[in-house]
Amino acid sequence: MESSKKGLLLVSRIFVGSVFIVSGLVKANDTFGFTIKLEEYFSADVLNLEFLAPYSLAFAIIVCVAEIALGLAILAGESMVLTSWLALLLTVYFGFLTFYSAYFEKVTDCGCFGDAIKFTPWQSFIKDMVLLLFIIPIFINRKKIKINKEPQDFVYFGASILLIGIFSFYVLNWSFPIVFALVMFVLSMVAIYFIHGKALSWIIYGIGIVLSLGFVYYTSQHLPLKDYRPYAVGKSISEQMTIPPDKHADIFETTFVYKNKITNEQKTFSQNDYPWDDSTWVWVSTENILVEKGYTPPVHDFVITNEDGYELQDDILNEESDVFLILFYDISKADLKAIPKVVNFAKDAEEDGKYVYALTASLNDEVEKFRHQYQVPITFYSADETMLKTVIRADPGIIMIKKGSVIGKWNGNDIPDYSELKKMME
Repeated sequence: MESSKKGLLLVSRIFVGSVFIVSGLVKANDTFGFTIKLEEYFSADVLNLEFLAPYSLAFAIIVCVAEIALGLAILAGESMVLTSWLALLLTVYFGFLTFYSAYFEKVTDCGCFGDAIKFTPWQSFIKDMVLLLFIIPIFINRKKIKINKEPQDFVYFGASILLIGIFSFYVLNWSFPIVFALVMFVLSMVAIYFIHGKALSWIIYGIGIVLSLGFVYYTSQHLPLKDYRPYAVGKSISEQMTIPPDKHADIFETTFVYKNKITNEQKTFSQNDYPWDDSTWVWVSTENILVEKGYTPPVHDFVITNEDGYELQDDILNEESDVFLILFYDISKADLKAIPKVVNFAKDAEEDGKYVYALTASLNDEVEKFRHQYQVPITFYSADETMLKTVIRADPGIIMIKKGSVIGKWNGNDIPDYSELKKMME
């Protein structure tokens, strides 16, 4: 009986610690995307906590760092009273969010594993409950769990690396979590071997916090190391806008509400029997009802318009030459340090005969003020803000398209010199 309890505790610590680390890393890889998801949760239509929306980025960073640091501490057996409480509260909190989203149909994707794994709210709630089942043995035995001794490190950290490796290769298709975890585990083992006493608690947590903060900072200043979105380099936007032959679009049924002028009766009719030739009935309203959910292409909102309302996306995607899209979600929040590099890049590209389009969701008045204030001689076109944020996690950012496929992406901090880029393309 005692051995089975120890076995359950061993499996629970390895499973929970590994899941926390992977979950935190996937979110930290795209902290901006997780921030958008938190803003959705805080919105008036969901939790109605709009006053927290300005702090979404801070919350996103805290959650990412906390998951990674807690995962490491659970595996190391460090400060388990505090660690188990924090792990329990974090899991219960997200369990509440996912249940609320699922029950009230508020959020379609929890964002637990970013864009890497798409969970419905109910699937995510089940995932949280399974995780909670493994946390309970850890919580119950929290006072009995002590910091690992040297041989135990190889068991817990070694098994965790194996589990993270399986998840990385077969689910995420991304090897970085293995590298990150390995560095973190090696540093922790060194600390456990050489340091003793209360200082060790700070060291173990410090390793997880410092490494995860460093990763968050890197991805926020550049781009996600792994891009799981449909606009990743190498993917064809054009192909992802089409519906496969074996799929169909959403099927709607149009219904009409008419009112009888004589009896004041209101009645709903279908397209086949509405009283179009009966003058006693007066039309009231028309409604399109979703009858059957169809296939939604990965790219379904890639629309670019000029000031006259003309849509340019087909022209851009069919262009044989290189096309550069400069994206600003909100020009009032754009990184101003990157503007000179953007302008120089655009000028050089246009002089070389390339097409350059600046896209933004900002209003025309804001755009004109911005162009004159910062001397930006680029023509701006309109696009949906959500689409722009999906295309690239940077404001500003540049993507390079050829024949409908993405062949390059740069954060405003990493915009290359055009002449160097041209040499690389030749």
